[in-house]
Amino acid sequence: MTHRSVGNRLRDTSDAIKREWRVYDAVRRDPRTPRAAKWLLGIAIAYLLSLIDLIPDFIPVIGHLDDALIVPGLVVIAVRLIPAEALEDARAAQT
Repeated sequence: MTHRSVGNRLRDTSDAIKREWRVYDAVRRDPRTPRAAKWLLGIAIAYLLSLIDLIPDFIPVIGHLDDALIVPGLVVIAVRLIPAEALEDARAAQT
């Protein structure tokens, strides 16, 4: 059984997040992607980067829970709207 260090796991997770970010960016620019999916991805990115939260972060647990639910929820809905071919092409371009 191999044990990977926490640093290696964090680096792998960071690389995966960066790769997904590039995939979603490529899909947003793809003309095959429906406008609604582009908007949802844009809103998810803007919400993630904005200083404004629906529930302030200083409220214990619930304050961070909104970030953990809203952004992934928007991304999941957007990905369901994107044609599989467009998503596959974007993923293939990132590997």
